[in-house]
Amino acid sequence: MAHTTIQVTKQTRDHLAALAEERGLSIGQSADALAAAHPTAAQRAERVAAARAHAREVIGVDVSDEEFASLDVLGNLRRIAAQKALARPGRNAT
Repeated sequence: MAHTTIQVTKQTRDHLAALAEERGLSIGQSADALAAAHPTAAQRAERVAAARAHAREVIGVDVSDEEFASLDVLGNLRRIAAQKALARPGRNAT
């Protein structure tokens, strides 16, 4: 892989070096991890499109992008988790 140089202030360089050292990484490895953890808007859109295509394939139903956008998947997961927690035997009632 080709490498390049970026210019930052000495303060930023020192800060990045300290963060990298705390994690046992080089500054370059730390920058790579940061970039991987924060995808661009285009990368997020690609992931959403791939996830929707996979979901369509798995469920066998053509769900439009508008229908996907209106789904509250996280809200449904929270509701299910709450129901399971409440149904757990020996749960302390408050």
